[in-house]
Amino acid sequence: MKLYSLEDLFCEQLRDMFDAEKQLLKALPKMAKAAAADELRQGFEEHLDQTRGHFERLERVFELFGKKPRGKSCEAMEGLIEEGEDIIDADAEPMVRDAGLIAAAQRVEHYEIAGYGCLHTWACQLGNHEAADLLEHTLNEEKETDQKLTRLAEGAVNLAAQHQGQHA
Repeated sequence: MKLYSLEDLFCEQLRDMFDAEKQLLKALPKMAKAAAADELRQGFEEHLDQTRGHFERLERVFELFGKKPRGKSCEAMEGLIEEGEDIIDADAEPMVRDAGLIAAAQRVEHYEIAGYGCLHTWACQLGNHEAADLLEHTLNEEKETDQKLTRLAEGAVNLAAQHQGQHA
């Protein structure tokens, strides 16, 4: 990997996010299926639809930089997804599993927020405002998803998980 310019770094990180989103397209249906709370399941399904849009926006950003859309193995996302799969596979009470799924999903969101934040900043610095706008749109959606997960956790899910533990 040769990183001689900010644009080289930008394109390298763009490939990373491209693979991260691709991995999420496969992981989110599994998370939705494992969720016990209807609101959480619906949230994962909605985020799957959003993730398809994120993937399409990334393809457009590649085009704006004259690059072919392709990914580079995102080991960080692979690890985050593996942690989520551990929660899915655990012998857990349904609402306790949901609390764990939310935590796993928020780790993913925080990774994406960091990645899209950097890409947005670099696209601005590189003077590609159309790419910056696309990346900012995705960044905002990732932040909104994180906030929804927080509200869901702080509301019904964590409380129900807490009560399940008291009855065990």
